[in-house]
Amino acid sequence: MKQKEKTKRTAMIPVRKGQIYNIPIDRLGTSGEGVGRYENFTIFVPNALPGENVCIIIEEVKKNYARGRVKEVLQASPKRIPPHCEIYADCGGCQLQHLSYEAQLDAKRAQVAEALTHIGKLSQIPVKETMRAEEPWNYRNKMQFPIGINKGKILVGCFAQGSHNIIDTKNCHIQHTANNDLGNAMRDIVEHLHIPVYNEDTHKGVMRHIIGRVGRNNDLMAVIVTATKHLPRAKDVVRMLRERLPNLVSIHQSIQTYHNNVIMGRDTQLLWGRPTIIDSLGRLNFHISPRSFFQVNTRQAERLYEQALAYADLHGTETVIDAYCGTGTITLFLAQRARKVYGIEIVQPAILDARKNARDNHIKNAEFIVGDATAVMPALYKQGIRPDVVVVDPPRAGCSETVLCTFANMRPQRIVYVSCNPATLARDLAILKELGYITQEVQPVDLFPQTSHVENVALITKKSI
Repeated sequence: MKQKEKTKRTAMIPVRKGQIYNIPIDRLGTSGEGVGRYENFTIFVPNALPGENVCIIIEEVKKNYARGRVKEVLQASPKRIPPHCEIYADCGGCQLQHLSYEAQLDAKRAQVAEALTHIGKLSQIPVKETMRAEEPWNYRNKMQFPIGINKGKILVGCFAQGSHNIIDTKNCHIQHTANNDLGNAMRDIVEHLHIPVYNEDTHKGVMRHIIGRVGRNNDLMAVIVTATKHLPRAKDVVRMLRERLPNLVSIHQSIQTYHNNVIMGRDTQLLWGRPTIIDSLGRLNFHISPRSFFQVNTRQAERLYEQALAYADLHGTETVIDAYCGTGTITLFLAQRARKVYGIEIVQPAILDARKNARDNHIKNAEFIVGDATAVMPALYKQGIRPDVVVVDPPRAGCSETVLCTFANMRPQRIVYVSCNPATLARDLAILKELGYITQEVQPVDLFPQTSHVENVALITKKSI
C-alpha cells in the first residue's frame, strides 16, 4: 500500500530531475534564489530574478518543491546587472550580485514585510525603506577562508554553493582588501614552505583555515587555524606574513583538533604582536580578540546601533536591560544615555570582554551578568529592578516563548528587538502581541550587501489599557 501511495505522489509531481523546462520567476526566496512555478509546483532557481522567464534544468526534486539551474535567461529583468566577481557563479558567499543595489534594498524590505504578513500575521506593521550601505563593496572586516589542495595546487577561498569544495578566491569583492591580501599571502606561504593541508576525509594534515580581522586604521589580525598543536616552520610563517603585510599587527594560532566543521578551536595562542586589535563604533572603542564577536560591517553596525538607541528613546533617567548583550556593543551604546544598563549573556568569555570594553571606555553605569535571561531577569525583578526598556539581539533562532514572557512580565514601556532573521522576528513579534506589546515599526538595515541577509530593528511598545 505504501509503495502505491509513493508511486501516486511521484506521478503527481510535474517535473523530473535532468529535464528542461521554461518557467516564469515570481519572487525572490529568503536565500536570494528566484522562485517560480511549473504546473503550480514550486521551483527554486538561484541567479534568477522576479519578472524573468528562464529555461532551467531540474537538479533536485522533493515532495513539495524542486531546485533548478538556469540554462538560459529567455527574458531578463531590467534590474539584472553583470556581477562584479569573476567566480560569482560558483562561489557561495554572495547571492545577489546580479541584482542592482537599489533592487537589493527593495527585495530585502519585501522579504521582511512578507515574513511579517505570512508568518506573524502582522500585515499592518509599517516596514521602512531598507537603510542602504554607503559602501556596498569591500565592507567585511572579518574573513574566514578554508585552506585546501586540489591536484597539488593550494586553494584559499570560499566554499562553492552547497558543498565543501573550495573556490580559490584571490579578490573577494565584499572582503576588506587587507583580508584579501592576507588570504593571497597565506596561499603562497603554505605552498612555498610545503606545510601539509588538512584533509576533511582522512583527518590528516595541518592547515585548516585562515582568519583575518581588520580594525581601526586598517590594523590586521591573522589567525591560523591548524589541526595540530604544532605549526611547522612557525617562525618562517610569521616572518613571511610580516614581510608581505605592512598593516599586520597580530598573528595567532587556533588549534582545532576535532573532526567537525567548527572553524576555531578552544585553544588559541599568540605567535607574534598584539593580543587584540581595536575598532570603533561612534565614540566607543572595542578590543577585538580572535574569538570576539563584532559585526562584520563596522559602519552599518554603527547605524544599526544608532537606530536601536533612537527607538530606546532614552533621556538619562531610564533603567535598561540588554538581554543578549554579547561583548557589550549595544549595551555600551545604551549606557551613554541611560541611568543604568544591565547586560545579560550566557557565554562567560563574552561577558569578560564586555566588562573590559566598559572599563576601556570609562563607562561605569553598565553592569554585566553571566547567565540565562530567563533566570537572571526574574532575579533582577525580585531585587526591585524595573526596566523602562528591554533590548534584545538574539541569534538567528530568535527568542523562546519563555524568554518573551519573561520580558513581558517585567512590564517595560518599550522593547527594542534587533534581529538577523525576518522569519523568527515575525514569529516573536506575534507572540509579543499576545502578551500585550504592539510593534510600531520595523527598520531593515543592509549590513550585508550583495547577499540575501538583512538585519532589522523593531520598536515595540506596551499596549495602553
